[in-house]
Amino acid sequence: MEFFLPCLLLSLGLHLASIPMSNSELLYLGFTGTNITVEETASITSSGLLELTNGTVISKGHAFYPSPLHFLNSANGKVKSFSTTFVFGILSSYPSLTQHGLVFVVAPTKNFSTALSNQYLGLTNSSSNNDPTNHLFAIELDTIENVEFRDIDANHVGIDINSLISIQSHHAGYYDDTSGRFQSLDLHSGEAMQVWVDYSGEAEQINVTMAPLEIEKPSRPLISTTYDLSTVIQEPSYIGFSSSTGSVDSRHYVLGWSFNMDGPAPKIDMAKLPKLPPMGKKRQSKLLDIILPITTAASIIVVGTGIILLIRRRLRYTELKEDWEVEFGPHRISYKDLYHATDGFQNKNLLGAGGFGKVYKGVLPPSKLEVAVKRVSHESRQGMKEFIAEVVSIGRIRHRHLVQLLGYCRRKGELLLVYDYMPNGSLDKYLYCEENKPTLNWDQRFRIIKGIASGLLYLHERWDKVVIHRDIKASNVLLDNEMNGRLGDFGLARLYDHGSDLQTTHVVGTIGYLAPELISTGKASPLTDVFAFGRFLLEVTCGQRPLSVSADDNQELLVDRVLEHWRKGSLTEAVDTRLHGDYDVDEYLDRELPLPELTHTDMSFSILTLMQDEGFDPYKLSSSIISASSSGISNGR
Repeated sequence: MEFFLPCLLLSLGLHLASIPMSNSELLYLGFTGTNITVEETASITSSGLLELTNGTVISKGHAFYPSPLHFLNSANGKVKSFSTTFVFGILSSYPSLTQHGLVFVVAPTKNFSTALSNQYLGLTNSSSNNDPTNHLFAIELDTIENVEFRDIDANHVGIDINSLISIQSHHAGYYDDTSGRFQSLDLHSGEAMQVWVDYSGEAEQINVTMAPLEIEKPSRPLISTTYDLSTVIQEPSYIGFSSSTGSVDSRHYVLGWSFNMDGPAPKIDMAKLPKLPPMGKKRQSKLLDIILPITTAASIIVVGTGIILLIRRRLRYTELKEDWEVEFGPHRISYKDLYHATDGFQNKNLLGAGGFGKVYKGVLPPSKLEVAVKRVSHESRQGMKEFIAEVVSIGRIRHRHLVQLLGYCRRKGELLLVYDYMPNGSLDKYLYCEENKPTLNWDQRFRIIKGIASGLLYLHERWDKVVIHRDIKASNVLLDNEMNGRLGDFGLARLYDHGSDLQTTHVVGTIGYLAPELISTGKASPLTDVFAFGRFLLEVTCGQRPLSVSADDNQELLVDRVLEHWRKGSLTEAVDTRLHGDYDVDEYLDRELPLPELTHTDMSFSILTLMQDEGFDPYKLSSSIISASSSGISNGR
């Protein structure tokens, strides 16, 4: 009984410390036994942590104080001053690929069922983002640089109003009160951190401050801006947290939380908070686990064998690294991880092969992230730094119709590029399947065409640099689990600043998709990509390859056959017969432009004839293109 009574009192004390203190003043020191509303992947762990995401990829989680709060001052109709502070932590079994982040949010509803995960952080979706009727005020802690939302980097804090495009943001960190210097913080370091959000209703000023656990609230806020939240927050509104993951098994936690209206939020006692779980354990060598306990008693033969095995093991995972690669650190994935992910690049994991190299399916340990690993030979070091810089830059691109490039690795004579894995493979397998195999219907094909057009427009005009893909074709269009098309394989892509002069380069790509001006001048441009897209459009519509060999061993271009049908007035006969006529003859992308009218000159035009007139032998050109594609790095770079 003497032991039971103190334990009971301690238990009651901890419970009382983690419940609301008044109608406008809340304090949670852990969340065990509280009335917090949790939805989707959010839950309260046995240790008292509020877990917003549980490691499930492409998921979202929400947690809200169950009752709405009254933010408006009845006297003047303005939003009252309020203050909140919370302690959070972000963990991942593969820290360099952590996705995405979490937000503190004030919202008129707790229902976010229509919101998306990934970059939308469980708050909005593609159509509702930036809608003033959202009435959302949020503070985001984001670990991804998303160009769609104009993020400043992949480790930032932002103030959001009705949108994931922050009105103001800053690299995560704090200003030291002693030195006045800015100290950077890594949001996904696996360490718990504090955040303070203060709004002055009188001054209409928002201050956001953060710091490590052991530091008191800095006097200088990280972000300070003026904004009248009376134009945003509805009466009444809910307060809580939202979070989401992408294709990596990130976990987002809140350890403690306090809130107050018209006064400072109660101080959080760090000693009473639950602890974050440890980061993903690093794999240890089973060989070392066996050898180390018995080294003192092992014979010289066993020790020698262990040394030999260790050397062989190191040689197996030897990578090629140079000093200039340090700046690309987070995008570098170890060869050891890629080797284990693909079971040693065994043929059972082979997804495809060609002149470019081989592509393998892999599962990165220990995150269980499914990836596609492309192995490309590179015998020359010339231009490698520029190429890696472009790989890392392209890895920042986020678009729903582009396959995300996650990172790279260099080893001896090869370069390995790591992409998101697309479960339904490449589009060409569905276009050129056997007659008795299921094919894509017209709605699916049309959606894929529009998606790739959207992705291509983004690369050419809407990203911060001009990206010229240089190898647009059906085999480089991959299908996700919903059969949406995504343009992939950026191994031949080039980057330019908007408005800069395009440089002459080696001709690379695939015969049948090459624009005539590219062959004659060697200058790749957005227009040469558009030309290849036109060939791709015909390829998807007609279900035929852009270049084929006729019965008399002559090469024929699909575009010439289509022009011939157009000239004869039998254009519909060029459409894939497996569609059985089930398509809209007048359908043309977004119907913003009419179909072009062809002149007599156009009707008699032949691409192969033009190539031959310019002095190009299609057979020799085909060989040179294959050679250029297989070398990848030294050719066209």
